[in-house]
Amino acid sequence: MRIGHGYDVHRFAENRKLFLGGIEIPSDKGLLGHSDADVLLHAICDALLGAAALGDIGRHFPDNDQSFKDIDSKILLQKTVELINGKGYKIANIDATVIAQKPKLSPYIEEMRRCIASLCLIDIECVNVKATTEEKLGFTGREEGISSHAVCLLERDI
Repeated sequence: MRIGHGYDVHRFAENRKLFLGGIEIPSDKGLLGHSDADVLLHAICDALLGAAALGDIGRHFPDNDQSFKDIDSKILLQKTVELINGKGYKIANIDATVIAQKPKLSPYIEEMRRCIASLCLIDIECVNVKATTEEKLGFTGREEGISSHAVCLLERDI
């Protein structure tokens, strides 16, 4: 068994859609990034890559590569799953937390879980997503951006 941890953060920007967990969330602002800036999927990618000792998301999908400009992060997660499966691992579980003062994410958690499970080729019961605020403290509390942490457990695919 292998454990991995991932973290990502993006600042808010005008005239961008907000994507979290592979779904679009209604919001007056989106997140700024080379891709669609889905901090949740990026943190999951980093957790999976770390657990398999495959580096990080920047190594595999660099932000100076124009082929990844504005890419849907669901594609990045699918490619990450292919990489870890190719190294002989399967995902046992994923547990992730999104830190955002706004928007309120609880109405979207189940849809995020379904999307992540589908992309990772695992049962929804193996995916947990939580959302929290930082009680108006720090950059997320000041509504400057959103961050996310993820941990995962990989097993050898025997």
